[in-house]
This record gives sequence, structure tokens and C-alpha cells, in this order.
Amino acid sequence: MDLIPGKRAEHVCKVVMIGDSGVGKTCVIRRFIDNEFSYNFVATIGIDFKIRMMNVNGKYVKVQIWDTAGQERFRSITTAYYRGAKGVIIVYDITNQKSFENVTKWIVNFSRWAEDDVERLLIGNKCDKEDMRLVERIEGEQLAKQSEMMFSETSAKDDVNVDHAFMQLLTKIIDKETKANKIKNEGINKTKTEDKAIVLDRKTSNGEAEKRKCC
Repeated sequence: MDLIPGKRAEHVCKVVMIGDSGVGKTCVIRRFIDNEFSYNFVATIGIDFKIRMMNVNGKYVKVQIWDTAGQERFRSITTAYYRGAKGVIIVYDITNQKSFENVTKWIVNFSRWAEDDVERLLIGNKCDKEDMRLVERIEGEQLAKQSEMMFSETSAKDDVNVDHAFMQLLTKIIDKETKANKIKNEGINKTKTEDKAIVLDRKTSNGEAEKRKCC
């Protein structure tokens, strides 16, 4: 569910999408952001940036999707954009074995620059091309499990699991942030309560001292 216009976001989530050129990263993002698909392929040059305001488990969230170029010559550019990301999505093409094999390289790449606690999602795109499949679903699931990533197969063309994949990632991010904020607020409230108790204790002690002076 998207946000009501003018509603202020409670969370801002930066999500970086990476993977080889031609696996359909831009198409997945376009399907998620605009619910559109284009057959005209134009390689992303450097970095592209998209925003969607939406409701995630009752929280109003501003989702920033960073679409990174998959070409080798742009690797040095994309590393700077991992910093501050709360989620990373690696995309491979189920009809392209090489793009799947390169997933491990992308994992090493973002692990070097992203935060340690960043949420990770592995997507096998173009699942509409079942007759051309070279990477079995079980292979993707096993790699995701080994790498402590969530997993989903999508089709940007047929709009299969795209929203579900993003919601899977965003829900985990928001749940984690909500718990962290709750613990933080509880700590602040506990400190305030303890400080108030100390002040009251001092006042009581001072009051007793004054009584002793009088008598």
C-alpha cells in the first residue's frame, strides 16, 4: 500500500540493487516504482535513483532505490553508494549461468563497503522464461541460505513476485529499526526515571538535614 499524499515518512530506507549488466535490475525497479515494463533495453550508466513512498506494516516509509550499473568499469563508482544502505538486492538472470556465478563476486564487493547489519536479498529474475532456464530455483535458494540472504524469483515482465520481494526486504528492515528504536527509548526512559529518583532522594535527604538543624 502506498502512502497518503503529503504524509510524512517515519522511516527512510536506502536500498542498493546490484548485479551483472542485462539481468533486469532496471526493469525490476521500474515495475516496483511505476508498475511498468519496457522491452527496450538501455544499460544504466553509473547510478540511477528512484523513490517510492509506501506503507510497510503500518509504518510510513520513503524507499530510495539505487540502480547501479553492472558493467565492470563502473564498479569503483558503485562502491561509494553502498555506504548508508539498509538493504542490498543482488539480481541474477535465471537464463544466464554466468550472472549467477558472479553473485559471489557481488557479495564480496558489497560486503567490503556496506554496513555489517545490512539486510540482503537475492533475486533470480526472468522466471517467465522457464523454457530457457539455466539456473534452478534450488540453486538460488541454497546460495541465499549459505550467504544469509533472503531469496525470491521474479519476473519484471509478467509482474511476478516483484512487490513481494521488496516487501520481504523492507519488512525485515522496518521491524529491525522498530525494535532498535523501542530499546533505545526504553533506555532513555529508564535513565530519566533513575535521574528523577536520585533528585527526589537528594531532596528527601536535605529535608531531613534541615529538620535536624531546627531541633
